[in-house]
Amino acid sequence: MADPLWKLVCLCGLISSGREKGDTITGRPSNLIISFSQVQQVAAPPVVSKGLKEIVFPSRNADSQLKRTKRDWVIPPINVPENSRGPFPQELVRIRSDHDKNRSLRYSVTGPGADQPPTGIFIIEPISGELSVNKPLDREHISNFHLRAHAVDLNGNQVENPIDIVINVIDMNDNRPEFTHQIWNGTVPEGSKPGTFVMTVTSVDKDDPRTANGMLRYKILSQNPESPTSNMYTINNKTGGIITVAAGLDREKVPQYTLIIQATDMEGNPMYGLSNTATAVIRVTDVNDNPPEFTAETFFGEVPENRVNVIVANLTVTDKDQPNTPAWNAVYKITGGDPTGRFSVPTDPTTNEGLVTVVKPIDYEISRTYVLTVEARNEVPLTRGIQSRRQSTATVSIRVLDVNESPYFEPNPRLITMDDGTGADTALIAFTAQDPDRFMEQSISYSKLSDPANWLRIDPNTGRITTIAILDRESPFVRNSLYNATFMARDSGKPSASGTGVLQIHLRDINDNAPKVFPQETEVCEKPEPNAINITALDGDLNPNAGPFAFELAHRPSDVRRNWTITRVSGDYAQVSLKIGFLESGIYELPIIITDSGNPPMSNTSYLRIKVCQCDMNGDCSDQQHIMAAGLGTGAIISILLCIIILLILVLMFVVWMKRRDKERQAKQLLIDPEDDVRDNILKYDEEGGGEEDQVRMSPQLQQPGGVRRLDERPLHPEPQYPMRSAAPHPGDIGDFINEGLKAADNDPTAPPYDSLLVFDYEGSGSTAGSLSSLNSSSSGGDQDYDYLNDWGPRFRKLADMYGGSDD
Repeated sequence: MADPLWKLVCLCGLISSGREKGDTITGRPSNLIISFSQVQQVAAPPVVSKGLKEIVFPSRNADSQLKRTKRDWVIPPINVPENSRGPFPQELVRIRSDHDKNRSLRYSVTGPGADQPPTGIFIIEPISGELSVNKPLDREHISNFHLRAHAVDLNGNQVENPIDIVINVIDMNDNRPEFTHQIWNGTVPEGSKPGTFVMTVTSVDKDDPRTANGMLRYKILSQNPESPTSNMYTINNKTGGIITVAAGLDREKVPQYTLIIQATDMEGNPMYGLSNTATAVIRVTDVNDNPPEFTAETFFGEVPENRVNVIVANLTVTDKDQPNTPAWNAVYKITGGDPTGRFSVPTDPTTNEGLVTVVKPIDYEISRTYVLTVEARNEVPLTRGIQSRRQSTATVSIRVLDVNESPYFEPNPRLITMDDGTGADTALIAFTAQDPDRFMEQSISYSKLSDPANWLRIDPNTGRITTIAILDRESPFVRNSLYNATFMARDSGKPSASGTGVLQIHLRDINDNAPKVFPQETEVCEKPEPNAINITALDGDLNPNAGPFAFELAHRPSDVRRNWTITRVSGDYAQVSLKIGFLESGIYELPIIITDSGNPPMSNTSYLRIKVCQCDMNGDCSDQQHIMAAGLGTGAIISILLCIIILLILVLMFVVWMKRRDKERQAKQLLIDPEDDVRDNILKYDEEGGGEEDQVRMSPQLQQPGGVRRLDERPLHPEPQYPMRSAAPHPGDIGDFINEGLKAADNDPTAPPYDSLLVFDYEGSGSTAGSLSSLNSSSSGGDQDYDYLNDWGPRFRKLADMYGGSDD
């Protein structure tokens, strides 16, 4: 080199790891001195610390023609083993500059592990420049550190360019291998050949994979069960791939294997390496190596005839393959005994049984028994080399049961053709049914189910149909010239069976309907300018018994042909028009003779109702009110009269009901309140006697006719006259009178809902007593006892005092 002398002094006594190549350096490093130098003409002699080996780079001659250039140093990496036990701080390297001979310098380091996180791992002695590690290192955490060394004077001025220092952490075997899964699951088909791949297990080691510390090796420690051999599987010691090494895998015998797998570092060295284990579970999957086998050679069943979707027999099979898999699910096929396809054998998804089912009706009269050959297979084919066995085929014997079947009509419906207008008691056809039960001796009876027009009858024994009315093609029950009637045939079985048949009668048209004019009503103006009416004819018959039609005006009355004319337009249409220039407004019925084209033809006189009216400029009738009044039909008049009669009847019924109601209210009226004077009155009885003693104040209630009334009741009707008593009153009669009044008041529907005062007044007539003025003068008065007056209440107390008691 032509540069100034660069000095690097280091101790080379590092502990070797025993490797010849020396690519990995382990052990504790000795002191290493790194010197900074400046570009100078004469290299200064190095200052070597005590106990450090000094390495001096040779200096260049002064007359060297090579020009030195200043550049940064490149320091080799420093290797430090992880997990060192100390003591700490542990010196790694010494950094010094050539300028420390003539002045004092200060050294420092920067970077992660020094002044950056994680801080405090590396420290440097600022005066001596010794770089030390302060704690154990972990390669799995940080594998290397990049530091930068600085040299400055006491004033902080940089005297050397910073140099980079790389510290590599040397790996130690301090981590065991770890499997990514503790339990590994794999599958292998049964019957697999040796060398079949099963699965791969993997393990990881946090140590350096470039060293033996991270190099793993795999092996199988155990196999359970050890059947048919103990070494059914092997594992690739480097990749962890598991394969089969022996034949004989049978799921039906050993469905699953469990292997214990071990992974060891240090390339599998059992003495120095660290190891770990995991479990590999290998499930032997099923293949179709066992065909289904019937549990019996012959199965039996029975079914009634004419029944479908009926299960006849259940076919059971056994299969050693895994249930509910395609290799276990059975598929059944009929291989013989059913040429017409009347049976099928679907599979029950739950039990795997074959369900022999009838899919087409079976006739006992045709075949009484069926013998089917059924084969059972799986959904997937058998594995190569496996043959189907004899037990995979079975026989099914089915017995058909005879049942009473319904009679049937053939053909159905039955079509016959008759002439329109066929008369009653005409024999049509023998509509008979057939009994399919050939082996049963039964009779058939017939009856009618549907005959809308009631034209037909059927003989219950022979089934012969005759008419009971005239067949009319124009009947509303005939559609498109077809009349449908339904009949029933019933056999004599127990229970009996019945069938129905439809008889269709096609009615050939005859000319039995005369044509009619259409429309039947129209209108025309008084002055036709021109004003023709288009008409046609309606005929219930069909061609050729209908149109073309011939139209003609009747000869009578005579004014028809004088006032009107008719012109044929086509075979079905004609025009009617006025022959005169003016016709008075009104309603005219024009007779028109229409003849059809039947053979023989039929004619009919139809009346065309024409309203002649005054027309406006547009040709429309303007006196609609007059025409409407003139054209009021008989039906409308009858309707109006009926409405008037019904209204009168309703009014009469209402009046009768009101009178009856008034009588009922009068009968229920118990009390009548007269407009009387509430003051007491003096009544005079004859003119005999005199004096104030003869004048008696009577209660106004005694002046009223006999009866009971309420003081709070308002009189509504005149007071009725009650019959008068013919004998003198007795206290018992008055009590009965009052009780009867109370009973009448309790039953009074017009009584108020609250308690009220009842006034009882009673006066008899025809009393045997004489005049009141002769009470004292009568010679026989002393013989009469008037004490009973005290029982009549306070109003008669005065009379009792006057005439009752002692002579005083």
